[in-house]
Amino acid sequence: MEIPSDVKVIEWSTSFIWFDEDGIMYSTPKPNVKEPELSREESRSQMEEFKKLIGNEKRCMILETNSHSKPPKKEDRDFIAEQLNEITKAMGIISASPLSRMVANLFFGLKPPPYPVKFFSNEKEAKEWIKQYL
Repeated sequence: MEIPSDVKVIEWSTSFIWFDEDGIMYSTPKPNVKEPELSREESRSQMEEFKKLIGNEKRCMILETNSHSKPPKKEDRDFIAEQLNEITKAMGIISASPLSRMVANLFFGLKPPPYPVKFFSNEKEAKEWIKQYL
């Protein structure tokens, strides 16, 4: 995904986040940055910061995965799933890499979320699909 030039970009340690005119949140990984192993406290702190960013409402999200992703440990997976349930209305996942698609499928397959999730090969298809949940 390309970051539009007319949006405010939030830079995180491993990704860039922005919102479009419809309020859809986008996240794309930084190039060549591997996801760090975060402690539970670091994950909790990062999630609290993220919740402040998006406000007290569920959001539609379009996330791009990268080929550096690896499956989280079960306890981390459960924590992440619980947190995403609180803030996610619908999620489109863009994955060009078979490996990153496999990791994401594993994550959502082991603990299916209460919100709709669909995989895409490009941003245009993801946005068309997610608009129905706005």
